[in-house]
Amino acid sequence: MAQVVLEHIDKVYPGGFKAVHDLNLHIRDQEFIVFVGPSGCGKSTTLRIVAGLEEVTSGQVKIGDRVVTNTPPKDRDIAMVFQNYALYPHMSVYSNMAFGLKLRKIPKPEIQKRIEWAAGILGLSNLLERKPKALSGGQRQRVALGRAIVRQPQAFLFDEPLSNLDAKLRVETRAELKRLHKRLLTTTIYVTHDQEEAMTLGDRVVVMDGGYIQQCDAPLTIYNAPVNRFVAGFLGTPPMNFLEGKIEENNGMWFVGAGIELRLSEAQSKCLAGKAGQAVVLGIRPETMGLADAASATKGETITVNVSVIETLGSHMDVFGQTPGDSRLVARIPANPSVMDATQLTFRVGLEHVHVFEPGTHGKNLTLQAVAAK
Repeated sequence: MAQVVLEHIDKVYPGGFKAVHDLNLHIRDQEFIVFVGPSGCGKSTTLRIVAGLEEVTSGQVKIGDRVVTNTPPKDRDIAMVFQNYALYPHMSVYSNMAFGLKLRKIPKPEIQKRIEWAAGILGLSNLLERKPKALSGGQRQRVALGRAIVRQPQAFLFDEPLSNLDAKLRVETRAELKRLHKRLLTTTIYVTHDQEEAMTLGDRVVVMDGGYIQQCDAPLTIYNAPVNRFVAGFLGTPPMNFLEGKIEENNGMWFVGAGIELRLSEAQSKCLAGKAGQAVVLGIRPETMGLADAASATKGETITVNVSVIETLGSHMDVFGQTPGDSRLVARIPANPSVMDATQLTFRVGLEHVHVFEPGTHGKNLTLQAVAAK
């Protein structure tokens, strides 16, 4: 087990494409850290740099107390699990798990001891003589995990390991990975494009886009206090609503858009002091909206939506529609059969939970201090 430190990492491919820009990150000993972001954001490249499968253009990689920037992968004392399992089809489960240990000339009794230990943890004890073709997808993934565990490395590296599993098995295996980390306490770096995996697995989450780290923090901190519009929109299902408008001052600060006027909280108004007249983007999480009575609605607290689609999801429903300014908006509310045929609904906005961003895809969160003050 060891810390992993990345200092000023740049990666430029032939032709000039820069995949990673001046990346700095300290992954603590025993930490489970998750890299998440859209395709091409640099997350897998960063993982491969830690593994030694990609050379850095500049910067330094440390694992434990060793600088391993130019160290071959086999000498970095890490174990990697891929999305395609990479099992040897002609070998049994036991042989697949033993193969790497044999190459390192580990004594046979020690190999058997490690395999029996890992198989017991992963529920593979009765499958050790089977070939991969006789296993389910979930069982193959556990064999790949077992092959990594028996190495007893300083760090585990996971590259989208659950993407080939069906939805139910993904959830089960995700919980298994979390339990495994709590038991082994091995430093773990995990790459995924699935925000749900990132939020549930990571001690910290690293959100990347365009080769840059956008934000690195605890999952709930990132969700509740996104530093910019990209992070806010990437995490959350359904994603955050974004409404364009401007700030106006009238006995406090107001967000004013096409057909929408919302009074901002005192803490948010303090953050926006001096920004009256400035163009902004308002961010509203779907679950912070609730049904309101249009007739008794208080000015500055509600939005009326022309309903286009209502999706029922058991305990709750997602209402999709358009604002008076024809912006798309979705609200997640408790299941309510009485609104299924509604063509127009009014929602009260939890204004203490909204965010105000500068315009642009990566516009910074202007009300971040208001979140911190809660």
